Amino acid sequence: MSEPPLRRGWTTGACATAAVKAALARLWGGAFPEEVSLVLPRGETPRFALAHCAAGEGWAEAGIVKDAGDDPDVTHGALIVARVAASTGGVTFAAGEGVGMVTKPGLPIPPGEPAINPVPRKMMEEAVAETAAHHGRAPDVAITISIPGGAEIAKRTWNGRLGIEGGLSILGTTGVVRPFSCAAWIASIHRGVDVARATGTPHVAGCTGATSERAVQAHYGLPDHAMLDMGDFAGGLLKYLRRHPVPRLTVGGGPGKLAKLAQGAVDLHSSRSEADMAALADWAGDPALASANTVLEAVTRAPHLADAIAARARDAALALLGGAPVEVEVVLVSRDGAIMAIA
Repeated sequence: MSEPPLRRGWTTGACATAAVKAALARLWGGAFPEEVSLVLPRGETPRFALAHCAAGEGWAEAGIVKDAGDDPDVTHGALIVARVAASTGGVTFAAGEGVGMVTKPGLPIPPGEPAINPVPRKMMEEAVAETAAHHGRAPDVAITISIPGGAEIAKRTWNGRLGIEGGLSILGTTGVVRPFSCAAWIASIHRGVDVARATGTPHVAGCTGATSERAVQAHYGLPDHAMLDMGDFAGGLLKYLRRHPVPRLTVGGGPGKLAKLAQGAVDLHSSRSEADMAALADWAGDPALASANTVLEAVTRAPHLADAIAARARDAALALLGGAPVEVEVVLVSRDGAIMAIA
């Protein structure tokens, strides 16, 4: 019997837009709706139930609980609150509790602005225009987005490294969260490169996991914002750097992950690539290593293999960079955080 399909969810941007629409219904129409429907950029029409509502003289606010579907999203279950009030001169945005502020260049929103990305802003502006036309009002609204507890949740995201301080970002390009999508992770890698370039950071590092990241950061004394959360997406990082180079890149990881990079894999996840043990045995000059169960076992039996993996992983990285002016080094790190080889 086949597994049921994974349930999709809705982005913080979609939830914020629904909350804005509900709050405007109260501000201009006198009553909160029980639920709000949206037409998302790709035509989906979700409905959102209100989880919070409040109003006062000249303002109204509504809250939507974010449902990320079956995706392990840290913002699943967070309350996204929009407060609206009359203003002059169009739509303005402010960060309330739990929504971060941009402090570094290189992101789609400039420093000094609330971390509400362009597509969610456009969605909210369109909701204001639509609702204003329905009620015969001018589309002049001050919007404040809040996420109670968002500052604490943000500690489990990459916002701090990207220069987003004080809370979460309001994100989304389609309004839809697709379970276990690689797109969001790769987009965060790209934004990390953008921030590094905009701030003149000369040396960045992409590592496959927390252990290799700690070892590489300590070895080179790199600041947090120079650490790009590459994970398994070596191709996502290297191909972006080919078009948007930085002076120096260090790639760090364990023997298993970097052996796969050395053999040409660009996605290093265990379900999407595996190391060729016969090739490793050939690199080490020891045919018996072909029977090793893991790359770590092979390196343990033939320690000089670590140097070969690092060197070939560097060659593979340079090939993916396609001649971009990026100095590359590869650091092989053991499970206990010791550096095994540097190429």
